[in-house]
Amino acid sequence: MLVRFRGVRGSIPSPGPNTVRYGGNTTCIEIWSDDGQLIILDAGTGIFPLAQSLFDKFPLHAHIFNTHSHWDHIQGLPFFIPLFVPGNKASIYGAYDPVSQKSVEEILAVQMQYRFFPIRECELNAEIEYHSLREGEPVHIGDVTVMPVMMNHPVVNFGYRIDCRGKSLFFTGDHEPSYNIYEQEDDQHTMYQSLIEQKEGSIIEAIRGVDVLVADSSYTEGEYPAKQGWGHGTFNTCMQMAEQAGVQQLFLTHHEPTRSDDALEEVFRESMEKRKYDVPEIDLAREGLVVEW
Repeated sequence: MLVRFRGVRGSIPSPGPNTVRYGGNTTCIEIWSDDGQLIILDAGTGIFPLAQSLFDKFPLHAHIFNTHSHWDHIQGLPFFIPLFVPGNKASIYGAYDPVSQKSVEEILAVQMQYRFFPIRECELNAEIEYHSLREGEPVHIGDVTVMPVMMNHPVVNFGYRIDCRGKSLFFTGDHEPSYNIYEQEDDQHTMYQSLIEQKEGSIIEAIRGVDVLVADSSYTEGEYPAKQGWGHGTFNTCMQMAEQAGVQQLFLTHHEPTRSDDALEEVFRESMEKRKYDVPEIDLAREGLVVEW
């Protein structure tokens, strides 16, 4: 299995001289299975450079798994060049939204309305199919199994576990560890805490034993109190998750867009010096980085 990071920034693209080492594109991960299946996790702006690398693979069938519908995870989809080429096929997977009661198909349909984009979805030449996923129901693609897992974010967000011939990866998408919204003296505190522990335990079990964990580490411990409830993790919570799940290699991603490469390396260094959790390998995800095993 080959994994290539195509976009590792969160919230908004941040190109420029201060982000050249880790990249300024938003979330996109390219995965090739042992039998040649293309799996794409999220369609942030990083999917555009990925698209430009695929011409020699046409005709192509791309399987695009969307974690959630926030802009930084979908804004590159209308620029995914294979969608414009006859003979190509794209299968787009994601969650049904119980609030709007819309399927994953709305992600592309809304972006390609004339008021937002000059080309309509009906003008795309590739064959496009949509699949609304349910938590815990696996998707089988060749020798790959993709398992959607509900994470904690202000909109429905699926993390994905990818298994391929004994190799495995888990991507959280955007995730904030659950916290108790009740004060300790409130009657509901104990009951809610039990629900939190049950949910967090189920997430750990879904991740358990993977070779590679890619996790949302937007904030430092010092920054987090002002951002609580925004739906993102910290360096420390990602390390804790990795240790609890027995993960071999952790990549920290969804880098804060206002953080330069130098600043990112500095807060990572400080977090590593203070870390309390034992994970064999921990590194920052960066655009273009390839992991193959």
